[in-house]
Amino acid sequence: MKKTPSSRRSADDRGFRLGTGFFALLVVLLVAGIFWELFRTSQLSIDKFGFRFWTGRIWDPVAGEFGALPFIWGTLYSSVLALLLAGPIALGIAIFLAELCPDWLRTPLTFLTELLAAIPSIVYGLWGIFVLVPLVRSLESALPERLKMLPFFSGPPVGVGMLSAVLILAIMVIPFTSSVAREVLRAVPMSQREGAYALGATQWEAIQAALYYARSGIVGAVMLGFGRALGETMAVTMVIGNNPQVSLSLLAPQYTMAAVLANEFTEAADELYLHALIEVGLVLFVITLVINAGSRLLIWNMNRPVTVRKPAAPTTAAVGASA
Repeated sequence: MKKTPSSRRSADDRGFRLGTGFFALLVVLLVAGIFWELFRTSQLSIDKFGFRFWTGRIWDPVAGEFGALPFIWGTLYSSVLALLLAGPIALGIAIFLAELCPDWLRTPLTFLTELLAAIPSIVYGLWGIFVLVPLVRSLESALPERLKMLPFFSGPPVGVGMLSAVLILAIMVIPFTSSVAREVLRAVPMSQREGAYALGATQWEAIQAALYYARSGIVGAVMLGFGRALGETMAVTMVIGNNPQVSLSLLAPQYTMAAVLANEFTEAADELYLHALIEVGLVLFVITLVINAGSRLLIWNMNRPVTVRKPAAPTTAAVGASA
């Protein structure tokens, strides 16, 4: 029986759908495989410490006592502070390049911004050691005594510590966030701005309309930078001080999950030590998944259409009372 053109197209569409669906399924299998391998190879630590591994503050390989709370704290604390610092700067760069920058300046500035994202992490780390750490040490030494009494600025001004890590993370996050936010703003239809101008809006008010239209994409750009900050390894390892403690002080040396894996993985002498380090990687993997899922949920809520309820029709009694 000869196939008709419509049946041939239907078979081609079905084959294309199955092929692309298989490629999408590979991503799910890859994530599940990574989780299973991390879980399997950290089983010894999971069985011994349980949830106490997440809340323990002692990391002592000699005594065989392992707790990941200092690393979880250092990772989240440094990433959140870096995001708070880098977010407004990156958004300002994106707005300027997409909306306000002259044409002759837009191309070189865009190139320089993207060049910052291409610099290797180890180069940022070397720059942090030789340039940023001395500057931070001078800044910490010049702090007023009243500020040093606060928990955020307590401790000796050694230069290496949370503040240096936050600054270098912010510098590394800015080009990623600004590049994505700039492309999102450029994708906003010109009719959004023209409609604002037609209503008598100023340029800033028209930009606000574009920002509101692109809010989900901007949130996605910020979360992309947050993910970069969570997993950053070498640059943070070189300037954070690598001391497993939980502290609010920006001057105190602290530790991150990626840094402890980079520093101590080759030094794991016994099986429990190795399994504990792999469980740190599992914790980082779980935290990253949770944060990404939360960001997707936030974007979904922002894009969800708002349903407007119609006012209920007045009843006969209410009409009679009003009369």
